[in-house]
Amino acid sequence: MSTLERLSRRHILISKLSAALFYALAVAIALNFFWQPGKIYASGITGFAQILQSVSERYLPFTLATSVMYFVLNIPLFILGWFKIGHRFTIFTLVAVLLASIMMKIIAPIKMSYDPIICAIFGGVINGVGTGIALKSGISTGGLDVLGIILRKKTAKSFGQINIFFNLIIVICAGFVFGWTRALYTALNIFVNGKVIDAVYNQHQKMQVLIVTEHPKHIIDGIQAKMHRGITILHDAEGAYSHTEKTVLLMVIDKYDMYDIYNIVLNNDPYAFMSLSEVSKVYGRFKEQTPV
Repeated sequence: MSTLERLSRRHILISKLSAALFYALAVAIALNFFWQPGKIYASGITGFAQILQSVSERYLPFTLATSVMYFVLNIPLFILGWFKIGHRFTIFTLVAVLLASIMMKIIAPIKMSYDPIICAIFGGVINGVGTGIALKSGISTGGLDVLGIILRKKTAKSFGQINIFFNLIIVICAGFVFGWTRALYTALNIFVNGKVIDAVYNQHQKMQVLIVTEHPKHIIDGIQAKMHRGITILHDAEGAYSHTEKTVLLMVIDKYDMYDIYNIVLNNDPYAFMSLSEVSKVYGRFKEQTPV
């Protein structure tokens, strides 16, 4: 492995760990500063963990803490992710969830009385930013991310449909536990959270990649070993400055693929020229990918 490749991998690792830590801080602050004081449930597994805490406080002689249940509920999903999605994906997901559980426990809740609308909006925004940055860095935050990817493979249902179904259950539970007014605030929080995630990171944005290289075979082999993407090869290109023969590679990718593409090109031809541009519409055969 070259020095450049080692530095690149180290940079990616630090970036992913930093994003996992930022997400952990964001979800802990949203939970302890806004959702818990406002009696509002979060979306996804965090919301289910809150439900278990509420039910245990009412009907059991002991309390199932949200921070603990958040990690416990993710354990079966780690196992599914390890076998159904990929080892690297699961490891980074485990790190993000573990850090979040620790931060939920360490960061003490604020004993203040907030307007529930403020709690719903600010909690949704803070968690949405943290989740969006984590996804933008190529890591999952566990929970419905993992379940959505697996179910989408098996049922062909969109992640949006799966997400709506599970969050609808959370809203109904909020209505029974805290009253239907709080269920409305929970729905508002889930809506704001989803919109902020989309604003920070749009996983399904398509990008057109153009690569001009003297080593097309190495780059093509690297890309096809990592992902199943169609590549158009344009031969007999010439650099105007050096007048050397080059090859142009043209492809359309999902936005989350661009970091992998960049590193593949960098490792195989550091002097290659690469440009990326957003694509508004794709016609023809284009296969959606799952990040691993």
